[in-house]
Amino acid sequence: MDLTQGSSELKNARAKKMMLWFGMISIAMMFAGLTSAYVVSKSRPDWVSAIDIPVAFVISTIAIVLSSVTFFLAKKAVNDNKRSAATGLLLTTLGLGIVFVIFQFRGFAEIVEAGFYFTGVESTITTSFLYAIVFSHLVHVFGGLLVLIVVIYNHFKEKYKPGQTLGLELGAMFWHFLDFLWVYLILFFYFFR
Repeated sequence: MDLTQGSSELKNARAKKMMLWFGMISIAMMFAGLTSAYVVSKSRPDWVSAIDIPVAFVISTIAIVLSSVTFFLAKKAVNDNKRSAATGLLLTTLGLGIVFVIFQFRGFAEIVEAGFYFTGVESTITTSFLYAIVFSHLVHVFGGLLVLIVVIYNHFKEKYKPGQTLGLELGAMFWHFLDFLWVYLILFFYFFR
């Protein structure tokens, strides 16, 4: 298929999707580098492997997985021309995204309560890696929440209709990517302590 053929609208959509893919691949490479450095650093004599995954991180994982489901269903509802259902599902996705962020901070609090600190004399290379990786993901989730707010705004402005869902598709792609990335990270921390 010749990527230069088609209407300007199709070319624009392909270009935007390609740019999003490049961005997501770049983010994935960053996390691949961070998790690789984590694995390599495990051989250090000062490595602490006694850190348990906070319960709050498990709850936040459930929230973000559910938010991907609601975002998928919202996109389906828009394509089925069910605006009120799409509105409820998009707002639920936003709520679950906020729940994810809240429980991420609770997870950080659980780690500190267990005596593991990010900085200072009590900090270790292990906790520094943990905080850096989780905080980096959290920054991307804030970006995802902003994207979601724009999608919701555009939905209320009735910019999405069956067959005209580019912004919704792009937002959903990024949101699902963030979901996948977090699931990867939580499994990584569970298996590579």
